[in-house]
Order: sequence, then structure tokens, then C-alpha cells
Amino acid sequence: MEALLAGRLSVLPVPARDPRENSLLRTALRADGAIDDDVALVVSTSGTTGTPKGAMLTAAALTASASAAHDRLGGSGRWLLALPAHHIAGMQVLIRSVLAGTTPVALDVSGGFDVSALPRAVSLLSRGRSRGRYASLVAAQLAKALADPPAAAALAELDAVLVGGGPLPAAVAAKAVETGIRVVRTYGMSETAGGCVYDGVPLDGVRMRVDDTRVVLGGATLAKGYRNPVSPDPFCEPGWFRTDDAGSIACGVLTVHGRLDEGISTGGLTVLPQMVEAVIAAHPAVAQCAVFGVPDVRLGQRVVVAVVPAPAGQPPSLEQLRAHVAASLDRNAAPRSMHLVDELPVRGIGKVDRRALAERFGGLGGASSV
Repeated sequence: MEALLAGRLSVLPVPARDPRENSLLRTALRADGAIDDDVALVVSTSGTTGTPKGAMLTAAALTASASAAHDRLGGSGRWLLALPAHHIAGMQVLIRSVLAGTTPVALDVSGGFDVSALPRAVSLLSRGRSRGRYASLVAAQLAKALADPPAAAALAELDAVLVGGGPLPAAVAAKAVETGIRVVRTYGMSETAGGCVYDGVPLDGVRMRVDDTRVVLGGATLAKGYRNPVSPDPFCEPGWFRTDDAGSIACGVLTVHGRLDEGISTGGLTVLPQMVEAVIAAHPAVAQCAVFGVPDVRLGQRVVVAVVPAPAGQPPSLEQLRAHVAASLDRNAAPRSMHLVDELPVRGIGKVDRRALAERFGGLGGASSV
């Protein structure tokens, strides 16, 4: 890792225990091919479609990201590694640790996130404590930990828990606050060396703007480009990266509304799934939800929701959810079909797999439909 940060080594991290993904990344990102001398890390993107592109990050970008994160958190310290190291979020835990001169406490997440291991892991972080203690999680991991009192209590001992990789449901955020967990919402991607906007405010050295609802990021943490370039090139403007996210900035704080490429075109209206999910997730009968679109002869696409019901009480009805959404958003954004599921499919480090849901339920009218 020291050689990587010194610019003497180029690394392509791959999952050791997943031969298929390992082979895919090595082939797609040309592990044996020539590469520019200043590229320290090629980290696979977590896009929804196509061949992995691979963000090419310099040692300077990686160092700028890790240093700015510590500055925002109040100082360097020890980290809990609870995310796969071949993803940028896990890799940044390692980089921050190297720069801080500390050793992270690693959880084995190859078989899933075992919350029962959290109390001991946090106790190991606390040995000889003289600096901060931090963890980086995704929302699904935080939600799972909150359902286990010892795990939740352990996280509450930390100085900060970074949560990224996707939106944080309001109910999960509220429960974390009640439990005393200091959650820092992070926004970023492989192309920005990981989270570069904390609680809506860019880290030092990071720039952000919104062009016609599209979030555009720039600054010291930006990748050089893709190992497998695409057209149009989101890096075409020097010093900036055009994301696929819709957002707005008010008083210097960024709010991300959802992915532009996941918009559902229904009855002449474009619906961003994450905005609808944020409303539905606040319904007391809903534990988790995912909104997606399926083909519809009349509307072009139909808004559909998959719901994991809250453990107590009756599952929500479609009519209840439609009324709940219509109270906050355009009524055309309300789901026209609902499916009750035991769990939501995920990809990468915890992002909801809307494509899998659309493929599963695309030919069905829905457990409940209007």
C-alpha cells in the first residue's frame, strides 16, 4: 500500500473469493496491459450495465481524499473495515489507515455482514485509544446493526460512522440518531476516489455544481478517466466529472434526488425512484422499499414498488401507499403496482438492484395493481 501511495505501483483490486468476478475484472480492465505511470489504482465502477469501466486514480487523488476525510472528521484514527477492499469505500479505509499510521480492524464480510462481530471489533479499535475511531458502512449494514442492540451500542461508541453507497432511508437515519450513532452521510463514487461530499458539503479540495439538474463534481480527488473510455465521456470537461445523478444545491448543501438513468417515464412525467422511495419508506407499515419501472402499453412505463413490510402490524395496501405518495408528490409518481417481498435484491456493496426487480416483476400486473 505504501508503494501505491508513493506512485511506484499500479493496482487493480479484485475479489479473492469470487473467481468469476475476479476473472471478469482482470479481463475487462486489462490487468496485464500497459498503463500510465501516474495511475496508482484502477477501481471497478459499480454501474448498472455494461462492461466495468475502471476509474483510474492517481496517488495524489487518493491521498487528497483520505486527508480531506480525516480533516472533516476531526482527525485521523483507527478504522473498522466492514466493506470489501476491492470497492473504493473499502479501499479508502485501507488508505486512510496507512496515512494515519494505524491498522484497521477487519470484519470478514465474504459471507455477509455478521453484526454479532461488531462489539468485539469495536473493542479492538478502542485498545490504547488516543485517536478517533471510525467505520464506513452502507445503509443496509447500518439497518441490520440497528436491529441488534449490542451491535447498535457498539457503533454508538465510535466517533463517526460514514454511510454511503446509496441513499439512507429516513427511518434508519432517525433510529441511528435515537441510538446515539454519529452518522455522516457520504456521497461520491469510484470516479471521485470515494465519498467526496459529507452531509451535503464538499470536502476541502472538492468542487461541485448542478447543470440542468445533473450533479457535476471536480477537484483534487477526481480520477484521470476510465480504463475503458465511453462515449459521451463524462470526463470531457477538464477537471470535472458529469455524474448520472440528479440533484440541487441550496445554501451550499447538495441534495441528491436520484439517478437520471433510472428515471421512469410514465404518462408524460419523469419519476425518479429515490424520491418516491423516500416518501414510501416513511410509511409506518414499510421496513424497506424499492421503486422501479416496467413497460405499460398506455403509460409507456408503470411505477411499481417492492415492499418489505414492517415486522409488526399489517402490510400496507397499494391504496394506502398511493395516497401516502400523492400527499407529497405528483399523483402520477404514486406506484400503480405493489409486490410484497421478504428482501430486496442488491448488487455491489449494497445498492438496490432495480433491474433484477424489473425483470422479476415486469410481466406481472402486481400483487396489487390499479
